[in-house]
Amino acid sequence: MTLENQVIQAMLSRKSVRKYKPNQPSDEVVETIVRAGQQAPFASQLYSVLLSRKKKAPFGAPLWFTICVDLYKLERFMALRGWQVVTNDLSLLFFGIQDAAYMAENMVIAAESLGLGSCFLGGAIYQADQIAEAFNLPPRVLPLVGLVMGYPAEDNPPRPRYPLWFTLFEDKYPDFSDDQVAEAMHVMDEGYLAQDYYRKLKAKIRLEEGRQDSYTYENYSWTEHISRKWGQWYRSPSELLEQLRKRGFNLFPDA
Repeated sequence: MTLENQVIQAMLSRKSVRKYKPNQPSDEVVETIVRAGQQAPFASQLYSVLLSRKKKAPFGAPLWFTICVDLYKLERFMALRGWQVVTNDLSLLFFGIQDAAYMAENMVIAAESLGLGSCFLGGAIYQADQIAEAFNLPPRVLPLVGLVMGYPAEDNPPRPRYPLWFTLFEDKYPDFSDDQVAEAMHVMDEGYLAQDYYRKLKAKIRLEEGRQDSYTYENYSWTEHISRKWGQWYRSPSELLEQLRKRGFNLFPDA
């Protein structure tokens, strides 16, 4: 049993929205959401937020944000102080990812409290060079994640989550048995099947390398979906490293 208040309720009722009304949120709403994002904890405010209201956004959303890791502004103000960055890019990238992620989540919760829905787009970093060109980004600004927002035109229930005993570990990480892992899998799978989630989205991932697919939408669910994703995709980091290189991030300076 969890405690309840308006903030907690907004967080617990949040879900990804993939269908939006055409209504354009006001400038005041947009500015409120971004200001709430800025109040998230940070290492050094290593972020910037891009917004497009003209480009056709996924799912028909009226707002299309891209949250970026931004070292350019850090380097500019340090130069005015007579300093030069010596911290390695890998460390700065991790701190920047934290900053950007905290801000993005604050924006989502703020939007939820104002009656807007949202959906993250995780592939932005793989189109970082294209986004950089479209927004005329300076070097050292890395598009990290997309975030569309608007007033929902659908009302789905929140998606399932792991049980708390599979998430919160006090003092020591448990030595899970296969039965315990299977129980946590069951919670996720049955929750998604009950919502008919993957059938509605037609989101069954194709098996590669000639593997036979014995699943239908009657039994295809979250753990199979996630297993196919991370068991088949992005085998090499070369594509991502190339995007980082193009944006001015050198993770292996001595190589």
